[in-house]
Amino acid sequence: MIARSLKIALGMLAVSVAVGAHAQEQVLSNSVRVGYYYVTYDTHADNIHGPFVPAGVNLKVQDVATPYFAYVRRLTSHFGVELAVGAPPLTKTEGKGPAKLGSVPYNGQVITTARWLAPTLLLTYSFFDESVRFRPYVGAGVNYTKFYSRQSTAAGDAASGGPTSVNLPTSVGPAFTLGLSYRITQHFSLYGSLSASEVDSKLTATTAGVTRTSHISFGPRAAVLAAGYSF
Repeated sequence: MIARSLKIALGMLAVSVAVGAHAQEQVLSNSVRVGYYYVTYDTHADNIHGPFVPAGVNLKVQDVATPYFAYVRRLTSHFGVELAVGAPPLTKTEGKGPAKLGSVPYNGQVITTARWLAPTLLLTYSFFDESVRFRPYVGAGVNYTKFYSRQSTAAGDAASGGPTSVNLPTSVGPAFTLGLSYRITQHFSLYGSLSASEVDSKLTATTAGVTRTSHISFGPRAAVLAAGYSF
């Protein structure tokens, strides 16, 4: 009888250990997300200054939409690290200010274009237990923005008085996010978030040796909808 009871107890212990090990194996520490960014810009720029520039000449950046990709590493049941990036969008900058510069249309004209690669690294905190399907989360971190393919358009060249080269140095600044996740299955989830980051740069436009400058705070604000797979 004692031997049988011991055998049953050992069997139950083995089952418990196996169940516990299986539960540990089911903790999914990695996830990838794919979705779409919609980015609006709260642009604040100094008036462009330099030779032959009248007062009130400024800039405005158009909104863009672009694919979104992210990798998330689970640190604990509440904390994670997210590396997010959008496919570099073609961003267009409009003239803002006088209707014309001399006889050349300016206000509302697309005067420059650029692409930018802007990865963002965030430490995130998710509320509630992992068993809850809806989990709000917040995050804070750093954004790195590199501008490339900077071009002055035909309208920009006309406003500047000839072919113009454009320079925008790299920006590094803080970033924040607020989001909500919905777990569909153990592996698949949906995400929605709003984020903001600080992107500042100094625009330098050079036309036939004449340089004009402006300090620009782009103020990007992004809305994201994405699907994720955890593994």
